Order: sequence, then structure tokens, then C-alpha cells
Amino acid sequence: MTSSADGLVTEFCKLWASPDAEKLAGCFTEDAVYHNIPMEPLHGRAAIKEFIEGFTTALDGIEFRIHRQLSSGPLVMNERTDVLRRKDGVEIHLPVAGIFEVRDGRIAAWRDYFDMAAIAAGFS
Repeated sequence: MTSSADGLVTEFCKLWASPDAEKLAGCFTEDAVYHNIPMEPLHGRAAIKEFIEGFTTALDGIEFRIHRQLSSGPLVMNERTDVLRRKDGVEIHLPVAGIFEVRDGRIAAWRDYFDMAAIAAGFS
């Protein structure tokens, strides 16, 4: 892992191309909070790993296309399009704004803002 918050988030986003729940969860602090704003927040690395395992079951991978990213100390924000590749080959393009808080070289908080209807339509 890289030592800068910006570098950590960039590496983390790249890991989703071949999602490995153990590796992705390892990017978080033990007490991290992951909040997809349309849903309830997840608390703790174990809950985050469980979510990643469940979410990625129907996917071949996710490409995080970062359009803009800025950082200030431990805070990193990006504007991106997440391309979710379903196992049947269909791609769902989801515009996302993400906010990451980094502590001691790991993600302590991650909040993603997106339209839940876009995901629901992509999986219906």
C-alpha cells in the first residue's frame, strides 16, 4: 500500500477490477465505516468484507473510472463512473461521487453518493 491518502484511494479503486473481498477489506481500518448513502452504513472491516462478498457475487468486476480526484491531507474525494460488469456481460454505468477518510494508511470512512434507481434498473 502507498503512504499517501490519494495513492491509497487510487490503488483501492483499481482493486475492484478483479474483486477480492479479503484484499479490498484489508484496505480498511478495523473500525471503518462504509456508507452507500442510499442504504444503511456498514460498521467494521468484517461487515464491509461481507458486503463486498455478497455484492460482487453477481459481477465479473467493477471498473472505477475516476474522472476527477482531489485530496487534502487524509480526505480524498473523487467523481467517477463505476462500470459494473454482470456475469451475463451486461454493463451498468453508475455515476458516483465518493468521499474517503484515511487514517494510518487505511480507509477509515468511505461514503458513496449515487442514484439507487440506476442500480436497481441494472439488476432487474
